Amino acid sequence: MLIENLKLFLLIVEKGGLAAAGREVGLSPATVTDRLAALEGHYGARLLTRTTRSISLTDEGRKLVTGARRILAETEETEALIRLGVEKISGTIHLSATRDLGRAQIAPLLDQFMKKHPEITIDLLLSDGYVDLVGQGIDLALRFGDLSDSTMKSRKLGPNRRIVCAAPDYLKLNGTPLHPDDLAHHNCLVMRFGSHTDQDWTFSIDGQMRMRRVSGNRIANDGGLIRSWCLCGHGIALKSEWDVRADLEAGDLVEILSEFAPKPSSLQMVYPAGAVQPRRVRALMDYLSTALA
Repeated sequence: MLIENLKLFLLIVEKGGLAAAGREVGLSPATVTDRLAALEGHYGARLLTRTTRSISLTDEGRKLVTGARRILAETEETEALIRLGVEKISGTIHLSATRDLGRAQIAPLLDQFMKKHPEITIDLLLSDGYVDLVGQGIDLALRFGDLSDSTMKSRKLGPNRRIVCAAPDYLKLNGTPLHPDDLAHHNCLVMRFGSHTDQDWTFSIDGQMRMRRVSGNRIANDGGLIRSWCLCGHGIALKSEWDVRADLEAGDLVEILSEFAPKPSSLQMVYPAGAVQPRRVRALMDYLSTALA
């Protein structure tokens, strides 16, 4: 029963509430409450702080999320080895990626991976904003830039340049910026990350990293929409090379200000530090590492 209660606890965290978790598995709110109480009694600690509107993890609860995932991963992998043999992998992989990268690069690779492992289920979350890997039950995320969260581990996949680009029609109509300062006179397409707008673009000017504030009449929290606006000639965008590589090769977009580009960062696979990755997740990590390196 402890294993089932741990599964229910993780579902409560993932769904953000007891009632939602109960609906997912067909349990009444009273039953969910009783089983959570039993789990808290077993560990001798309060795991969740509940209000009428939301729940939040206590320190003990956050530790249990990591521990429960490890226990369940080991249990599931043992069952898979016994039932299916060592040559097969099965189960659900919860994966997160940015929208452009997910659609253009990751989704086709997942198709190939699932052909090789037909008993795998992929649950893919595409988001350009912050994703709580622990709280949302994500096994693995693909992210650009350096890792800043010490509770996560990462594996680098390859370099990533951020490219300032525009459609040829836009440049023909408005002229081509020759220096980052020229962007003040252009319509720039701005990404939004939650409440933050990415208006301070970084350039290498005279050997120093400098920021230039940009502005424009189109702001969105979807990288795919920013790319679409850029392709349509609505303005200048700052995009990951991975997202616009095909557009640049086709001539649909043109890179500008390349001599002022900062040093590349990296594309990384990020995953919770305390978790034991199931065999299926490790297999996908190895596959993506080979395909994207």
